[in-house]
This record gives sequence, C-alpha cells and structure tokens, in this order.
Amino acid sequence: MNDAIRYEKDQDQIVVLTLDMPGQSANTMNAVYRDAMAATIARLEAENDSIAGVIITSAKKTFFAGGDLNELISVDKPHAKAFYDMVLGLKAQLRSLETLGKPVVAAINGAALGGGWEICLACQHRVALDHASVQIGLPEVTLGLLPGGGGVVRMVRLLGLEKALPYLLEGKKVSAQKALQAGLVDELAGDRDELLAKSRAWILANPAAQQPWDVKGYQIPGGTPSNPKVAQMLAIAPSILRAKTHGCFPAPEKILCAAVEGAQVGFDTAQLIETRYFTELTTGQVAKNMIGTFWFQLNEINVGGSRPQGVAPYVTRKVGILGAGMMGAGIAYASASAGIDVVLKDITLAAAEKGKVHSAMLLEKKVGRGQLTAEQRDNILARIHPTDADAELAGCDLIIEAVFEDRELKARVSAAAQRAVGVDAVIASNTSTLPISGLATAVPDPGKFIGLHFFSPVDKMPLVEIIKGARTSDETLARGFDFVLQIKKTPIVVNDSRGFFTSRVFGTFTHEGIAMLGEGVAAPLIETEARKAGMPVGPLAVSDEVSLSLMSHIRQQTAKDLQAEGKPSPEHPAFAVIELLLNEYKRPGKAAGGGFYEYPVGAQKHLWPQLKSRFEKPDQRISPQDVRDRLLFIQAIETVRCVEEGVLMSTADANVGSIFGIGFAAWSGGALQFINQYGLNDFVARARYLAEQYGARFTPPALLLEKAAQNTTF
Repeated sequence: MNDAIRYEKDQDQIVVLTLDMPGQSANTMNAVYRDAMAATIARLEAENDSIAGVIITSAKKTFFAGGDLNELISVDKPHAKAFYDMVLGLKAQLRSLETLGKPVVAAINGAALGGGWEICLACQHRVALDHASVQIGLPEVTLGLLPGGGGVVRMVRLLGLEKALPYLLEGKKVSAQKALQAGLVDELAGDRDELLAKSRAWILANPAAQQPWDVKGYQIPGGTPSNPKVAQMLAIAPSILRAKTHGCFPAPEKILCAAVEGAQVGFDTAQLIETRYFTELTTGQVAKNMIGTFWFQLNEINVGGSRPQGVAPYVTRKVGILGAGMMGAGIAYASASAGIDVVLKDITLAAAEKGKVHSAMLLEKKVGRGQLTAEQRDNILARIHPTDADAELAGCDLIIEAVFEDRELKARVSAAAQRAVGVDAVIASNTSTLPISGLATAVPDPGKFIGLHFFSPVDKMPLVEIIKGARTSDETLARGFDFVLQIKKTPIVVNDSRGFFTSRVFGTFTHEGIAMLGEGVAAPLIETEARKAGMPVGPLAVSDEVSLSLMSHIRQQTAKDLQAEGKPSPEHPAFAVIELLLNEYKRPGKAAGGGFYEYPVGAQKHLWPQLKSRFEKPDQRISPQDVRDRLLFIQAIETVRCVEEGVLMSTADANVGSIFGIGFAAWSGGALQFINQYGLNDFVARARYLAEQYGARFTPPALLLEKAAQNTTF
C-alpha cells in the first residue's frame, strides 16, 4: 500500500483513510496522491462487502492543500489533452468514492481549501474541527484558475447557483462555524477524538447514505437556470462580472460559464464541462502569471527571501508613531491589532486622540460584521496610548515617523523621539519620496535608521516598502522586515533613491494619464482604458486622491534637491496640466472639493465637465490600445530602470510590490512579469514605437535591450 494514504479498518468495519503525503508539509493533488488514491479506491471496491463506511482525514496540520501548483504552472497548450485526461481520472476517483454504496465522511482536522475542499464535497457527510486553523473555501480564482476537481459541479448542486457563486467567483474562505451556518459542513467537533467519534457514529446511523444529487428526484436548490428567478439573476451576472474584471481576468468568466452550463445537464456532463474550462485556464498565460507571482514569489518574500541572513528574529514590543493623521492612525491600528503596544504622538493631545478614534471606528465595523468580539475590540484599543509628550515614547523599540513630506519637520521630530528612546531603538520614516540616507542624518546613528513606507489606507493595503539607506545596518533591516511580518503585511526591500520604487513607478502612471489629457485625449477614454488594462482606478481619479498640490510639492522638493546636487530638474508634459489645474482653475484634488473630478455631496463622483472644453481636441486620434499600452509600458519601463540602478534587488519584490503597492495590472503577474509574458523582443519593439510617437520616456533601458539580446527573462 502507498504511504501517501494510510488504510486502517477498525472493529466496526469502518475504514479510516489518513492522507499523509511523504516528504511534504501539506497534502497536494500531485502524481503521488493520484496513484495512492487509485490504489485506495481499488481496495475499497474489492473489500466493499466487508466495509461499513469510510472516514477521510489527514495526518498533517492542514487537511489538504489542493492542486500541485508546480505541476499546474508548467502545463502548456501542447500537453492540454494529457492534462484534460489526467483531471478526468482524478475526478473519476472521487466519483467512485461517493458512489461506493457505503457512507463516506470527511473528518476535517485543518484547512481544507481548493482541492482539499473538493475531496470533502465528494463525501456524503462533513464534520469539521471547531478551531481557528480550519478554513474552508475554493480560492482557485485568486490564482487565475477554477476549482477543477468537481468543486464547481458539487457546490452548485449542494447550495444552488446563487449561494454557490460567491465561493466560486470570489474565492471566499470561511471558518468552521461559518461553514456550519452556510450548510457546507454538517457537524463541528471540539477535538480530534470527537471528530472521529462523530464521524463513526454518523456512518453507523446512516448505512445507506447517498449524495443528494444521486437521490432520485433531486433538484438543484433554488432551481436551474431556466427557473425565472435564477434566470433573472443570471441575466445581469455577466455585466456585473465584466464591470469588476474589465475582461482582464478569464477565470471568473469561465467559472460562471461552468456553473451555469453545468446546472443544465446531468452530473457526468457537468464534470466534463468543468474540466474543459479548467484545462483552458490552466494552459492559458494569465493563470501562469498569477500563480508565479501570487504563490511562488509571494511565498519567497514571506519566508524572508529579501531579509538579511544570520540575524536573529526580533519581536517588536512597543512602537512609537509620530503624527496621528491618516497614515499614523492607520499604522497604529495595524500594530495594535497585531498585539503591539502603541504610543501615538501628535502636536496636541486632541490630535493624537483623534488618531485613536480612527482605530475605534475600524474596530466597530469589525464587531458589527461579527469578525471581532467587543472584548477583543477593547483589548486592541487599550494598546493605543495617545500623547503630545516625547517623554511618553520611552521604552519604544521602534519609532515610525509619519508626518508631512517636509525634510526639516521630519528631521526635527525624529531627533526629538530618538533622544527619548535612546540608542537601541530603530527609527523609521514613512516617507514616500524623500531619500532615507538624507533623513538619517537627523539621528546620531544612521545605521539604526530605515524607511518603512506604508500605503493608504493602511488597514486595507497589504504592502510595506522597506527602504535601506546608505548606512542602514543589516540588523536594522532585519528588524524592520520582522516588524512588517509581525503586523501581517507583505515586506518588499528596496535600496534608497528618490521616490524609491513604488512612488517612482506610480508617478509614471499618473503623469502618463495627465500627459494624455494635455495632448487632447478625452478624459473618459483615459480612465476607461486604464481599467481595461487592469489598473484598479484611472490615473486622473487616483491623482485627485493623492492631491495635485502634493504632487506639485514633491516636484518642487525634488527640483530643489537636484539643484543642490548640481543636476537638472526633470521635465514632463504632465507638469503643465497639473499647474494649470492648481493655479488657474483652483482644483487641487478630492480633499479640496474637486480636481479632475467633481464630488457632489451624496452623489457619484464624475469627471469635471469643463475638461472637455479646456483640454479635449476633437482631431486627437489615438487608439484605445495605445492608451492602455502607454499606461502599462511606462510603469514596466520605470521598473526596469529601478532594477538597473540597483533600487530593486529581486524580481519577486518588483512584481509583488507593483501589484500590492500601486495596483499594477494583477492579471499580468506584476511589472516585470508583464514584460516576460509579452516577450522581451516584442516588448522592445513596441516600446520603440511608443517612444517615436509619444516621447523619449518610452525608450527601452540598456538592461532591457541586453536581456532581449541574450533571450533571457526577468
């Protein structure tokens, strides 16, 4: 018998199958699993007469992790047929299990996501451990795939189309308690022994158990697509989906197709439909981009790929935050939520307390949604201590300065805080553009100074950009890295330079959109094509959020700094448009009541009507493809420059940082993967065309030409 699935029969003639892939920390649906399952099914069928029922459980901490992503990322179009047949074989095994004629129970002892949940769905009864580690769901869509092991077919038959779609389309994951309420699991158990006892009891009480869809006269809950109520929902579903994906993500669309088409035919045909769509997605480029970045590269970062080696892990106990505005308040919330004590300091106590209110509001929402108890909320809030006194910072092992982007102000508050905390604490700045090496001169030991660049709103944005100054020590960098993981954010590490990585690349996106407006391109076309390219919001809308006055302030600060270094100031066609909106039209952005958009009270924002008469040129002919390419190419080219200058040190940091930090098109797998999947030589040719048409800023950097010539990728 294969070790991967242990087969043990007890005195009640119940077979317990324990999933335990050798040499792996988690069970996956790889070749070893498939062979073991084939042998197990054959044995169950041979011994059928002497079996009372079957329990499936796991020897690992998780129940079962799902498909083998190493295998899935490498399936190409020429191997589509072999892959399709392999998936049908895997599904046939699960079908044999649920039609064995004996009761089959899933004893879910840990997370059952993706393929793991699909195994549970092929059991007639599901008992889950009532523990925080148990998560249930089908997250395949987040990697550009669909649940291909019968997940679409069985979820639709278990819950009905309307209730199944959120799990399938959004990759929604739920706790054991929520799974019980939703009808995904049938019982909960307090510990492992009870889990198996309840599973055994159910088998003995239900010797003739069948899946609901195998019972004569079964109907899909809520009805099939021909039912008028379901038909009504399905009539609008594709347009709602399209409004979310803008056609960039094939997976949600294929999931909807597989669910709806599968609901109109028998079980076996529905399985074939699901497998066809699954094969199409798996062999497609978008899934490869997303698996590469959201799985492999993200894991590489989270296990410390960019962290200095040989430095012991550090746990931050108390953090001091200077400035209780939106950023400071958000960092305080993230830190306190992770169990860290926070001293939140501002010029006045009232300002500091206002920063604490921000956390109270966020926590209140969580209590309202049932994600936190009132007691948990109070505990988190009790960790935030508002103050206006530097002396209160004593005992902090980390200080994060989050005041206005002004070098003198930052220097002043950092130096004062450093005096209060002493030599051991790390001093960090949440600047988005000012070079860290310069800011570090404000403290006695620049080795203890680092940049921790958070993104707004902090409670929603998963990334922190860690900036290593010229003299930042490895120990300080490691401490910064450990803190970011401690507050459950994703750290990327970059070397110091003006604007670092994310702000530089983000600036190229907003400026390119604004430059197009200046050329006479219609504002609605710019905004729409940005979303069609896969950006979450258009460049004009996001410029309003950032505020044109801040963009102008950063540019002036940069010009001043470069002048001091004897370097020329940067020029960009967007600058003239920004100054026009600021000085002539007095429209600095959203916070000031209007910028490129109008913000009517209680109504939807809309583009400022006068953009049409003041900027648009009717004879301006630009193809929608050029608009999309200008917005994506300019960001990808700037990312290559960051690699070339040594600002970026890893491809994983570049791809994950571009998506999580600035919302670069997620379907592409990130700014460098966008170039890889486009093809380097094709990318260079297209960049040269854009440079001829729209300006020298699209000229391919030397590193890009070098890689294209060598036929290598990033």
